[in-house]
Amino acid sequence: MPLYHIESKQVTQLRPAAFKSERELQRLFEANLETLLGVRFIASEFTTGDRQRGRIDTLGIDQNGSPAIIEFKIAYKDNVINQGMYYLDWLVDHRGDFLVAAQKLLGQDVKVDWASPRLIPISEEFTEYDKYAVNRMGTNIELWVYRLYAGGTLYLEPIFIPEAGRHKPKPQPKPEDVSHEGEVEEEIVYDLEWHLAGKPEKIREIVDLLRERMFALGEPSEIVENVTKTYIGYRHGKNFCEVAPLQSAVKLWLDIPPGELDDPRRLGRDVTKIGHHGTGQVEVRVNELGDVENVVELIRQAYLLTV
Repeated sequence: MPLYHIESKQVTQLRPAAFKSERELQRLFEANLETLLGVRFIASEFTTGDRQRGRIDTLGIDQNGSPAIIEFKIAYKDNVINQGMYYLDWLVDHRGDFLVAAQKLLGQDVKVDWASPRLIPISEEFTEYDKYAVNRMGTNIELWVYRLYAGGTLYLEPIFIPEAGRHKPKPQPKPEDVSHEGEVEEEIVYDLEWHLAGKPEKIREIVDLLRERMFALGEPSEIVENVTKTYIGYRHGKNFCEVAPLQSAVKLWLDIPPGELDDPRRLGRDVTKIGHHGTGQVEVRVNELGDVENVVELIRQAYLLTV
C-alpha cells in the first residue's frame, strides 16, 4: 500500500523499507505491544517443553484477559498458521504454565479468561487461501499485515478477524472441575444472553441498537465482540468500548483519554482514578433509547483511535 507524506501542500511517496530480521520486527512489537495490539507482554521465545518442543515468539494477555500468541514472519511463509495452531493447542492444554508466566511478570492478581485465547500471526502478506482456511477453521485466529517505510513509518492492519461467537473453543475439564463422584461440573458460559437475562425490554433494545451502531463503524468482521463476566467488549485490534447492561441503564466505558474526548453534552465521566469494570477511562450511562445516537458519536471517537 503506498503511503504519502504531505508538507507545504507537496506530496511525497514514502519508500518501502525492510526489517533486517524477524527478531528486529519481534523486538519492536514486544516493546510496544499495548500500543499496537492492546496486549500486555508476558514472555519472548517461550519454550513449550520437551514433549511438544517449540518456541512461541511472543506470549501476552489482552485487555480482556484472553491469552495471546503472536508469531512473526518478515516474509510470507505458508507454515505460520499451522505453527501457530500447534502452539494454540499447546497453550489450551498447559494453562498452568501460562498462568505461572503471567503471574511472574504481571503479579498474582492477574485474571485470565480462557474462553477465547487468541492467535495473531503477523506477516508482510497473507493469501486469499490463508483467509479462507482460518475462516473454515472457526478458531480465534487473526491475520495481521505490516509494512515498513523509510523514515520510521509502520503500517499495521488486520486483514482477517473471526466473526463474533465462532471462535470459542470447547473448554476441557480441569481437575478442579471434577466432583468427588467423578462428574464434570458445568462451566458457566458468559455470552450476550447471560448479560441480558432478567433485564427489562428497554435495556435489551438499548444494547441491540448500540451493537448495531458499533458494528457499523467498521468493515464486516473488523470489529470483534468479546464477552467477559463483567462486560461485553468491542475491539478493532484494541478495545474501544465496553458495555454492561444494568437494570435501569446501560453503562459504557470508552477507551480514550478523557482530555481527548470531544464531549459538548458532558455525557462522559473520567474514571481514570476510580475503580470500574471496563478497560476504558471514560464512563457513560445510557438511560433511554433516544440517548444512543449522542453516545455513538463518543464511541466513534474511541474507535478512530484504533484505526
